[in-house]
Amino acid sequence: MADSLSQQIQKALSSIDACADLEILDELRVSLLGRQGRITALAQTIGTLPVEQRKAFGADVNRAKEVLQSALEKRQALLARVAIERRLKEEFVDCTLPPAPELTGFLHPLTRTQQDLEWIFRDMGFRHFAGPNIENEFLNFTALNMPEQHPARQMHDTFFVDIPAAPEGRFLLRTQTSPVQIRAMRAWGAPLRVFSIGRTYRSDADATHTPMFHQLEGLVIEEGIHFGHMKSCITEVCARFFNINALTLRLRPSFFPFTDPSAEVDIPCQRKEGRLIMGEGDQWLEILGCGMVHPKVLEYGGLDPKKHQGFAFAFGIDRLAMLKYCLPDLRSFFDGDRRWLESCGFSPYVIGDR
Repeated sequence: MADSLSQQIQKALSSIDACADLEILDELRVSLLGRQGRITALAQTIGTLPVEQRKAFGADVNRAKEVLQSALEKRQALLARVAIERRLKEEFVDCTLPPAPELTGFLHPLTRTQQDLEWIFRDMGFRHFAGPNIENEFLNFTALNMPEQHPARQMHDTFFVDIPAAPEGRFLLRTQTSPVQIRAMRAWGAPLRVFSIGRTYRSDADATHTPMFHQLEGLVIEEGIHFGHMKSCITEVCARFFNINALTLRLRPSFFPFTDPSAEVDIPCQRKEGRLIMGEGDQWLEILGCGMVHPKVLEYGGLDPKKHQGFAFAFGIDRLAMLKYCLPDLRSFFDGDRRWLESCGFSPYVIGDR
């Protein structure tokens, strides 16, 4: 019986070494060690042997199982590695080749708008500072000069998050990118020139509003900063973004809790042949809000308002994309319609298209 078992083991090991396919190897494993396998069948014959032979034969069968199991695992690892190497060789893609026309994708207008704005701000010496989408009440409201019961809080239609509150208040989906001002001042101090791009959330939905939208926040903190510096900076950004050489902006007095004085910024425009032309005409269109950073906001950011002054401004990126590329309905940005993207999107391989 032992000679028969030894012969079967050698035969099985030869079959394992000769196997060149993972599926065939698994079938071989089942035929040897499965419920109906040959080695399993031998183990079931132990009870038919004389008592004095059972112990030794049982030990031989167990050793046979271990030897075959080890050989199967090694062969499986080898074949798996070979299969991966073959796939890497056969499925190699040269990313430097031009794409096939039917496989070319498109950049979403929001992606292109964010890329353009980021390039402009970095070129003007701004550093990027990112903040979390889930913020606490203190940074989203209180540190921005909006204490409890402040009417501005009611205008934000906030999405609160159902998780335990922190010492700085309940958690919420940030209603604006302005909390980044506090985080940046605390992290980097002054002088400071930063921008932040990100998602913001408010319970609002129509042709020009969505519950999730994108904002860009700009912040400059230095000694001797004044309102004229802010207007010059915003004019430069808008002129670059809309590709207008000589741009005149209009600033109207407004109110924001976190800036004083505050202003709304309008850009001249006109409709011509069904298109909205920015930078010319006798009509005005609001594009952003701005103002000098409120002293209390500077204090919450860890800066001395007697020594430092600054300005902040915020764009709605979705709105800028609509204006620049004449897109009438904001909801189309989020429909996931490939036909819309093909007609309104941008080639990722062409710089400065459209």
